Amino acid sequence: MSSHREAPEISKDPVADSTDLYAFVSPDKPDTVTIIANYIPLEAPAGGPNFYEFGDDVMYNIYIDNDADGEAEIQYQFRFHTRVHNKDTFLYNTGPISSNEDSNWNRQQRFSVFKMSDGKWKRLGQRLTCPPCNIGPRSTPHYAKLAHSAVHKLPSGETVFAGQRREGFYVDLGSVFDLAALRPFQKYHLLAPNTNTPGVDTLSMSNVHSIALQIPKRMLTPDGSDPTSTTSQKSVIGVWTGADRRKALIREAYGAKTHAGPFVQVSRLGNPLINEVVIPMTEKDGWNTTAPKDDSQFLKYYAHPVLQDYLVALYPGVFPNLANYTKERADLEYILLHGIPAGVVSPTFQNYTGSVAADMLRLNMAVPPTTSNPSPYGVLGGDLAGFPNGRRVFDDTVTIELRAVAGATIPLVDKSYTADSAATAIYDVTPPDMTRYQPHFPYLGIPLAGFDVPAAA
Repeated sequence: MSSHREAPEISKDPVADSTDLYAFVSPDKPDTVTIIANYIPLEAPAGGPNFYEFGDDVMYNIYIDNDADGEAEIQYQFRFHTRVHNKDTFLYNTGPISSNEDSNWNRQQRFSVFKMSDGKWKRLGQRLTCPPCNIGPRSTPHYAKLAHSAVHKLPSGETVFAGQRREGFYVDLGSVFDLAALRPFQKYHLLAPNTNTPGVDTLSMSNVHSIALQIPKRMLTPDGSDPTSTTSQKSVIGVWTGADRRKALIREAYGAKTHAGPFVQVSRLGNPLINEVVIPMTEKDGWNTTAPKDDSQFLKYYAHPVLQDYLVALYPGVFPNLANYTKERADLEYILLHGIPAGVVSPTFQNYTGSVAADMLRLNMAVPPTTSNPSPYGVLGGDLAGFPNGRRVFDDTVTIELRAVAGATIPLVDKSYTADSAATAIYDVTPPDMTRYQPHFPYLGIPLAGFDVPAAA
């Protein structure tokens, strides 16, 4: 998965688990950039009686680097507060929820937003409402209305939303973690079954919790200018998200807890699938606590990705050129840690952030959004508005990164190499219907209602 349950410790703490990060020029408001940070993976829609929510004891952060040093010049911080109305019931709601302030919603959440820029902190909003989880036709009969009323326009110019959304990431979990099997190509796999079948969109019936920001572009450039030149460094930003908890937790009688000490980072996410399949298991928890600017210590795992070895071994004879390639994977280092220099893909395209190796989503804000037939394969599909130039909610990041690791991107930096034909053909799930998403902020779709989810076959 992109970053769902990707490390041993954070898999036990889903409320603080950074699951997906998106950053893209808003297709319906191209003078803005939308950033979405998802948390709480694998939410079952029928999750009662204790439905999902953000953690009051977690500090959620979105970081933005606009001067290519791997450090945040802009930081947005989100803190949540939960209020229980009726302490004498076990119910999440005691009647239909008609608004986000309805007392029938027994466990309401609100949040505050803070921003750091120029080294100074400012509170942008407080007591902003979240919507409830989507329970069903009796409890949340007008869910789209509830969700829409939780979209807040801040006085400072940003638009913000925090609440449950439908999972936008798609991957065949049951297959890919069964020794890297890809159902559409499993006839080539070393082990049976060896009959090709369609991939399974494992997360199609899951929800997630999203923190979404829509920010005017001029607020993201280092000098407040409008990013119009694709070749200008000022047009490129790096984005990552992280979750912090206090250093100490003391468990007391009757379930009471006391938190003490400074906040420390327990989760982070820039590019999809990095801690998932690039960083080895013994370093995953440590990776989650570090900052992007220090990612040079993990460079060897990009230079010689173990997934490359598994593809060669588990699909014998399918990747002969890749099997004989012993050089460091400079293509992956550039794409994932430095960005793409000008001239590599196009004379006018780049999202390069220089020599600092840092795991960030890099977005060239001057590249206009693709509004007609966008390719889910992003840059590999000839669509420069998609991953790895930022990441849109429908981008097929699993296929893109599979093809990259399989050698499809090596010729970008090593003209002597010819990619194996399979490297540009492998995939694991056909991209979902675009109706799964919304054409407007916050772009991820209405979460599935617990009452409406069918029983497993």
